[in-house]
Amino acid sequence: MATLRDRTSAAPHRGTGSGRPPPPRRIPLPLLVTGLCVALPVSLACGAGFGSSGLAWSEALSYLWAGLTGGAIAPDEVSSYTIVWELRFPRALLAAVVGAGLASVGVAVQAMVRNALADPFVLGISSGAGVGANAVLVFGAFGALGVWALSTAAFLSALAAMTLVYAIARTPRGLTPLRLVLTGTALYYGFSAVTTFMVFAAEHGEAARSAVMWLLGSLGGASWSSVPIAAGAVLGGLVHLGWSARRLNALAMGDETAAALGVDPGRLRRELFLTTAAVTGAVVAVSGAIGFVGLMVPHAARMLVGADHRRLLAVAPLAGAVLLIWVDILSRVVLAPAELPLGVLTAAIGVPCFILLMRRRSYTFGGV
Repeated sequence: MATLRDRTSAAPHRGTGSGRPPPPRRIPLPLLVTGLCVALPVSLACGAGFGSSGLAWSEALSYLWAGLTGGAIAPDEVSSYTIVWELRFPRALLAAVVGAGLASVGVAVQAMVRNALADPFVLGISSGAGVGANAVLVFGAFGALGVWALSTAAFLSALAAMTLVYAIARTPRGLTPLRLVLTGTALYYGFSAVTTFMVFAAEHGEAARSAVMWLLGSLGGASWSSVPIAAGAVLGGLVHLGWSARRLNALAMGDETAAALGVDPGRLRRELFLTTAAVTGAVVAVSGAIGFVGLMVPHAARMLVGADHRRLLAVAPLAGAVLLIWVDILSRVVLAPAELPLGVLTAAIGVPCFILLMRRRSYTFGGV
């Protein structure tokens, strides 16, 4: 009898005699991971160097180096140093954290509900977070918390949405993929209706604009204080997902196959639900609802390295981090000094890429 290691590690063999197209040539995993590990710090440096303030690239890099090494700054350079070290660099770091979190959660959700269209927002948690965030932006709720009001309200409302989805979707037989998708989708529209009502009820146009900007995703409020919490949540989620990679392989084959391999589908699905909800709530609380990253990146990674979740979870977080750093750079420079919502750019990039991906005859979800 095959063990879980044997069955979930073996790649499906698809010969040309079956009428299927041959599998695409893959980039070796060590080479791909190394390339992404090099691209990540380069992208972070670019995130600190590019902007609308008119700073030269060499100046920005010198200020970044001074911040990293504790170097001295002349009095007349303090304002420029503040732009790079206090505004741009934590924003680039937060973009990397959010991108990694959304991409890794997208991998987990697609395995959890066995749906190629699933992403971190299919469970309704992002729209639930929007209710709390809009309550702060439009009505001034949680005002006593000051700068923490928005993140706190978004995270608490995300947890409330998670609890509601779980309570409705759960049956005596546990959580089933179909009920999770249907419940999450229904509550997504319900929460979206509430946030839309809040925007229309706003007495001030600036409050409504801020609410819409948050709903489409923005890292404009990034600061050093917002990085550790989001990074901790994403790191914890990655550790759990990496530890569960073989079980994710089994779950992606179906509940009956997973059970035959010694995996409890119900228990694993509950673990994944809690992990994805916590990570999604944490990143949405600091970035707003950024779409398409959790849908597009897992599919692109799957095309590059196959369906094994051990490989996927090595590539997808790095790719998501690099992608969102560059999306954030574009959001700041395309219409400078104005700033585009991140969700606009992720959709503009993601839609054509996803269409091209789907037109590849050799690509199938969960396979090659």
